[in-house]
Amino acid sequence: MTGATRHDSPSQNPQEFWEGRYRDAERVWSGRPNPSLVHAVQHLAPGKALDLGCGEGADAIWLATQGWIVTGVDISATATARARREAQRQQASAATRFVTADLARWEPDDGPYDLVTASFLHSPVPLPRIAILQRAATAVRAGGHLVVLSHAAPPPWVDAADHPAHSFPSPARQFVELNLNEHDWLVLSIQTHTRHATAPSGEAAELTDGVLLLQRR
Repeated sequence: MTGATRHDSPSQNPQEFWEGRYRDAERVWSGRPNPSLVHAVQHLAPGKALDLGCGEGADAIWLATQGWIVTGVDISATATARARREAQRQQASAATRFVTADLARWEPDDGPYDLVTASFLHSPVPLPRIAILQRAATAVRAGGHLVVLSHAAPPPWVDAADHPAHSFPSPARQFVELNLNEHDWLVLSIQTHTRHATAPSGEAAELTDGVLLLQRR
């Protein structure tokens, strides 16, 4: 989950906001897996995975095509319905399950997991992001991995000064905020990646992703 519209309101109900965001567009995301996620997990042995804020399912479906058994969770029923249809189209239905739930209250129900991912779990309306990630981290089995992708900088076509409520913490800062027991976790990667993108105007641009990859000891 990420992004904003001109109808943003800090007091808006998250379920209403995200359901409206998906319902008002035929497609919100590209349908391709996030390159930084692919780079982070492509060498991991497949197992059971959890995708937080799965949106229209691109990351979860890609994981399924790599041999993972995946549960994707998103607050928007429209998003998860699209994810199910796309999984069926790509013949990945048997390896995917999509759940409509508010991550602020949802408890992982089929763990423990070999992999928990959260790709750009940002929201322009209130979302207890750190608490969600901390809860999910407890569902990672010993030897399993936690991957958190984030926006490490604003898009070049956006003036950050115009959006003071949005923050872009570094991966290192996010690790500190997660406050995980360092005796229980091994840090495999804390870095930023740049990737090519297309600005709303159609011009080529670069985005900066924060990548946090941890392994439970």
